Amino acid sequence: MLNKQFDFMGIRKIAAMSSLLLVLISLVSLATRGLDFGLDFTSGTSVRLNFSESVAISEVNTTLADAGYGDAVVVSFGSDRDIRVILPVDATVAEADQAGQAVRVGETIRDLLAADGTSQITLEGSDYVSAKVGTELAEQGGLGMLVALGIIMVYIAVRFQFKFSVGAVVALAHDLVITLGIFSVFGMEFNLNTLAAMLAIIGYSLNDTIVVSDRIRENFRRLRSGTPTDMVNVSLNQTLGRTIITSLTTLLVLVSILFVGGESTQGFAIALIIGVVVGTYSSIYIASNVILMMNVTREDLMIPIKEGSELDDIP
Repeated sequence: MLNKQFDFMGIRKIAAMSSLLLVLISLVSLATRGLDFGLDFTSGTSVRLNFSESVAISEVNTTLADAGYGDAVVVSFGSDRDIRVILPVDATVAEADQAGQAVRVGETIRDLLAADGTSQITLEGSDYVSAKVGTELAEQGGLGMLVALGIIMVYIAVRFQFKFSVGAVVALAHDLVITLGIFSVFGMEFNLNTLAAMLAIIGYSLNDTIVVSDRIRENFRRLRSGTPTDMVNVSLNQTLGRTIITSLTTLLVLVSILFVGGESTQGFAIALIIGVVVGTYSSIYIASNVILMMNVTREDLMIPIKEGSELDDIP
């Protein structure tokens, strides 16, 4: 009998149905509500300011709101003396004049914040981001994720076996769709930092999946008894300690970033926290589930014997 601590695959059908439900909810939300794209993907003005002393974001928000900029978004930018003020585009200004308007808005905000004289403020840049640029960024980001998934599928098919590559790509797609779906359902802002987190989720989840896949392949070759489900369960139990430690230490760092990193990194941290949790789950219940559904066998993973080797002469 094979020793196993947890029967992970005993509830694989329930896990598959739960994942399918979450994916469907995410796809429906993405199709109907879409994502709440930030200034990086839509038109607007970005003003970057440097203060000679530490600046309190709450005080800047209050000053701007009193001056009629209640829709401005203020985030930390690099250090506690740098901020970024994000403003929606002024629809009354022609497209050709938006760049000049952005410069004037930047100078106005700098003068407004420097009026109390408590700190010297330097305008480091005031830029207009057009909707066309944002559309191109979104398309290129989506294309980048598709290319990454394709390369990953080829890599795992070469390193392991085709069935493992399908499982890994399905797990990665599952992670990305659910993460994007959560952002859509709760209306959280999706910006370039969040897009970077999506690509980081691919790397994290892939690493976890490869560790599990490598152990599954090893056990299929080493163990002489047991069904494929037993082999997968043994492998998942053997890698469980490593999975828990890796996930918890990663989450500890991300939670720290979420609470002390400032508003500019909140989207990145939230996306990665979701991705780590969902990615850990998918490594156990999606990637492994798919290879069982594709009827992986010991023969699929055995090392092929080359012709002319000494093993050919064994009767």
